[in-house]
Amino acid sequence: MSNTAGKSEAYRAAGVDIDLATSLLSKVKSKISSTRTPEALAPIGGFGGLYRINLSRWKKPVMVTSIDGVGTKLMVAAMANDFTTVGHDIVNHCVNDIAVQGAEPVYFVDYIGIGKLRSPLYENVLIGIADACRAQNMTLIGGETAEMPGMYGNDFDLVGCITGIVEEDGIIDGSKIRPGHVAIGLSSVGLHTNGFSLARKVLFEKAGLTVDSKPAELGGENLGAALLKPHRCYWPAIKAALNEGIALDGLAHITGGGLYDNVPRILPDDVGVTFNCKSIDVLPIFRLIEKLGCIEAHEMYRVFNMGVGMVWFVPPTDTDKAIAISKAQGIPAAVIGEVTPGNKKVVCNL
Repeated sequence: MSNTAGKSEAYRAAGVDIDLATSLLSKVKSKISSTRTPEALAPIGGFGGLYRINLSRWKKPVMVTSIDGVGTKLMVAAMANDFTTVGHDIVNHCVNDIAVQGAEPVYFVDYIGIGKLRSPLYENVLIGIADACRAQNMTLIGGETAEMPGMYGNDFDLVGCITGIVEEDGIIDGSKIRPGHVAIGLSSVGLHTNGFSLARKVLFEKAGLTVDSKPAELGGENLGAALLKPHRCYWPAIKAALNEGIALDGLAHITGGGLYDNVPRILPDDVGVTFNCKSIDVLPIFRLIEKLGCIEAHEMYRVFNMGVGMVWFVPPTDTDKAIAISKAQGIPAAVIGEVTPGNKKVVCNL
């Protein structure tokens, strides 16, 4: 036996199977390759990803980047033994984080840290990532899979890093938001990737439900399906609105912290926002958590998106058209508040 083979066998005995990683990756390489745009230069498997900026299209390009993880939603996926949606979660969450600055997503890099590599978990996660990237015409450059026995146990972590491009004079930073602007809420499809620590404690630990439970509040849907709905991607609606000349003067991605913590991140110092939360179509999953956990409404809006995954701030004259454009992209939207004089303060009239 060669030294190379010996090292491989020793590594496998220590809990890391290099050959399995190579075999499983080969099953999804064609799916990953299908996301490649002409600007992506490096093949899968290189030490670094190469991406050429098309300067005939971008005149003053600014690179925008963000990194995030799926969090403890992965634990619910493990409970349901369903890993088909979490790849979409990480991509769409990251896309939204840069889209609120007007950036077009161009490439994505993933990281999977896992205690024990196994199939079909690995393929399902990567296929979800690839499908989500292709849906946004974004190259999946590749990433890193680290098998680390003793670190993660039987669990895994999923992280993604995204890069986008925006013209310098097209950056959306919220500085144009003024009193009188309208706040439009774009609907979410569930928890997205936030609040799962509280949701798991209430639903599974306190209430004793399982992923197969079908509470009446969910209308026949099982709890696992409701919790694992993939994060909605808002870039298509943003892109359509920008193409139509809508004045998207500020955009907020509603993640952990809800309206209270995410909206102030984009507000000028001299304005605030008052939300009429009765205008928000609160999803049944949130009502269930609120009821079973005996959680006050204020805290619910601090932890969860409550049915609003993104907020657009537009002048009143653009309100109707902005809502129509969002709906045309399959995303329900409605006026949920207004900008007032203030000091970055967010008020939610519950």
